[in-house]
Formats: sequence, C-alpha cells, structure tokens
Amino acid sequence: MNRTLSTMPIVVIAHKELRDSLRNRWVAFMGSIFLLLSLSITFAGSAVTGEVALPPLASLMSSLSTTAVYIIPLAAILLSYDSFVGEQEAGTLLLLLSYPVSRTEILLGKLLGHAVVMLVTTSCAFGLTAALLLMLGGDNYSAIEVVSVFSQFIVSSNLLGLTFILLGYIVSLRASEKAKAVAGLLFAWFFFVLIYDLLLLTALVSDVGFMNEQLLNILIALNPTDLYRAINLVTADAHNSGTALSMIADIDYGLAALYLMMCGWVAVLTLISQRVFSRKPL
Repeated sequence: MNRTLSTMPIVVIAHKELRDSLRNRWVAFMGSIFLLLSLSITFAGSAVTGEVALPPLASLMSSLSTTAVYIIPLAAILLSYDSFVGEQEAGTLLLLLSYPVSRTEILLGKLLGHAVVMLVTTSCAFGLTAALLLMLGGDNYSAIEVVSVFSQFIVSSNLLGLTFILLGYIVSLRASEKAKAVAGLLFAWFFFVLIYDLLLLTALVSDVGFMNEQLLNILIALNPTDLYRAINLVTADAHNSGTALSMIADIDYGLAALYLMMCGWVAVLTLISQRVFSRKPL
C-alpha cells in the first residue's frame, strides 16, 4: 500500500548524504575545483592573447559556461554513481528499506542532500568569483548586471548538476556493480557533453540544408548541456560574441522557457528514477 510521503525521513536521509559528503571531503574538493576554474578563466583567461585584462561580461560567461559544462556533469557523476549500487553492495540499502521509509522518500532524501551539496559548492565558488570581479573590476562592470548574471549562472549550474545526478541514480539503480555504473555514466557524459555538442556545432557551422531554426530549437531542448549553454549565453547577451556557440543564443526560446525545459528534465528524470527504484528487486 502507498502511504503519504513524510518530510522527516527525507530530511534525515538528506542530512546523512550531506554529512557523508563533508566527511569524505567531497564538498571541499569540488568547491576548490569550481573556484580554481572560475578564477582562472575570469582573471587569467586573457593571458593566451599576450595580456592580462578582465574580459567583457558576455565573453566571460561564454567561457565559463563552455568550461563548466564539462566539469559540472563530471562532478555530479562522482557524487551520485554509487548512491544505490554502492549501498546495495554494502548491504545498507536493504537495511534502510527494512525501516518504515518508502523508496520514494529514500530517493527524494538522496536528491535533496546531493542538491544541497551542489548548491553549496557552486554558490561559494562562483559567488566568490563574482565578488572579486566587482572588487577588482572597478567601473568596468555594473554591480546589478554581475549579480544577475552570476546568480543565473549558479541556478543553471545547479539544474545541470541535478540532471546528471538523476542520470547517475538511474544508472546506479540499473547497474549490478559500481564499475559498471561508472562506465555507463562516463558514456552518458561522453554522449551529451562531447558527441552531441560536436555534431550540433558541426551542423551549425556547416550550414547544412536540413538545419533550420525549428530543428535547432528541438535539438537544443533534447540536450540539457545545450540548454545550459543557451541560458547563460542569453543571460549575458552573448549573441554577437563571434563564435559558433553564439548561434545557440539565437534560438526562439525565451529565458523563462529555457529554465522551464531544464526543470522539465529534472522532473522527468526524477519520475524515471522513482519508477526504476520502485521496480528494482533486492
């Protein structure tokens, strides 16, 4: 029989996941990676041109989102790949299910805990970068614009992280060993982040005959990493940055629609995870 979901087990499981991440130094490690990434791109990214100067905000967000789209999914995979298969191998998942807690509550508790971990690491790293940019940028940057752009960058980064955390849950629930879960998730990362984007960008710059605006909109909506790029390019108004990626910012979707589609990815993957977990034999 289905029973009403209780917030207490969800909060307890979320607290346990957060405590485990702190004890394993995951928060400190990934927070440092995100911070070094954002600081190096912001303050040293122009070194390749032979000078050190703060870039325009649109170019900065284009560079940040282009690099973060590789790192954030990997971080989410590292966080979630053994969420279920690891506990099943250790026998703790069966023990947890012996308590008066439903599988949906376990799933939502883990998701809440991992979402808090991602929020803390990204907010600290990217928030500190925005603060330093305002302090050192002088009159080159508008405080309101920087806060708005970086706030949306943090929100979109967490939505992207949640998407790959949920993909991690699905693979972890289907895998029989942690090694197989890692292999499956690396293939998913390789497809969504590298192969799909490479084929899309190739089609964009090649100006193939069948590629029109409507098809481009559909293809971007079918990949959360492209939605992530589009959100940050549109937010920073990077339509005229002169790169192939700037074409993604010319899609017909508005910013609200892009966020809605990212939330749709999270909702759909949550339902799939719940369904897979409910049918998983132990």
